[in-house]
Amino acid sequence: MEGRYFDFNATTPLSPEARNAWLGAAAKFWLNPSSPYRAAARVHVQLQSARDRMAALLETCPERLIFNSGATEGNNAVFRHWAETLSTDSWIGVSPTEHPSVLEAAKHYFKDRIKWLELTGNGKVSITALKKLLEDNSQLKAISAMAANNETGILNDWIVIAEICRLRGIQYHCDASQWIGKCSPKGLDRCDFVTGCAHKFGGPGGIGFSFLPETHTGFKSLLGGSQESEHRAGTENIAGILAMVAALGAVKPGASIGSDIFLAELKEKLSTFEVVGETAERLWNTVMLIPPEFENTRWIRMLEKRGFLVSSGSACASGKQGPSTVLAAMGLSPERMRRAIRISSGWDTSVDDWKQLAGAVADSYKELCTSAKNSGATVISI
Repeated sequence: MEGRYFDFNATTPLSPEARNAWLGAAAKFWLNPSSPYRAAARVHVQLQSARDRMAALLETCPERLIFNSGATEGNNAVFRHWAETLSTDSWIGVSPTEHPSVLEAAKHYFKDRIKWLELTGNGKVSITALKKLLEDNSQLKAISAMAANNETGILNDWIVIAEICRLRGIQYHCDASQWIGKCSPKGLDRCDFVTGCAHKFGGPGGIGFSFLPETHTGFKSLLGGSQESEHRAGTENIAGILAMVAALGAVKPGASIGSDIFLAELKEKLSTFEVVGETAERLWNTVMLIPPEFENTRWIRMLEKRGFLVSSGSACASGKQGPSTVLAAMGLSPERMRRAIRISSGWDTSVDDWKQLAGAVADSYKELCTSAKNSGATVISI
């Protein structure tokens, strides 16, 4: 299945290392780490050791790291924290291409006190426009801009954004869910808040993490007990945490060879396909493709029939009616957005897998055109 699976940005298969760690922890470390007896204390030691290992892999200090249920919880917690701690006349800046868990949280907690960050023609946050926005708006107190976009793969200059915010005393949140495991973690420590989740890099679902600012107090992800240094209540998911650490330790940043070959072969077969953000720096595994015609749902079914699983964008928004908010923010027309399909590979996806996918896309296009012709529909290349 994995060789034909091209939806890794939605979720990844559990890696062997994560599976072994999960099963081992479920058998040996199932006690509540907050319980008072020695056996539970040994589980607590495992928890702290996992925090140390995870912090080292992410190149930050263990004191900044808290475990949670995933990036959606982490993102919501950041905006709730800002709403509770920033002055009531404070504004926030948010990239319009963020994940729904950021966009919806921002709108819920700040409503009309949001400045939507301007994008470049390539779809990433404009550094020039950001600097001007901060100069013109003294009440702008926090910025949220992801590292890598989940739909297009386009990379933001997030390290530059972090430094700009630090120089101005503005808090910066970076959703790094798609970055971590695919690219180097170097520099993430410069961000005030970082969020991520295990199932994007071979770990289990329902487990994730956040960075908090150094010496930060008052942050409450969940209310209740005093777990996670009183930042996030709830008995820790030890098996999930150990599996997440094992997964991150096993995965290595990838390369763009496969997707580059895919695009080269596809252009030889069908030159009328468009790539969103083609000239931008993108994740090595991600291609947002816009075919010349036919809605993406038809493409997805046609490719699945040939054994390839692709998507139309964010899995968290796929059940909603309407176009992609990411592509809309980039200025694509509704007609083009309805044709967009997202292709995202994994670390073990081979060049041959990519080549076969290129052939499947070309064959699917021929079949769709033939079907449209036979049904009497007019086929128009755009």
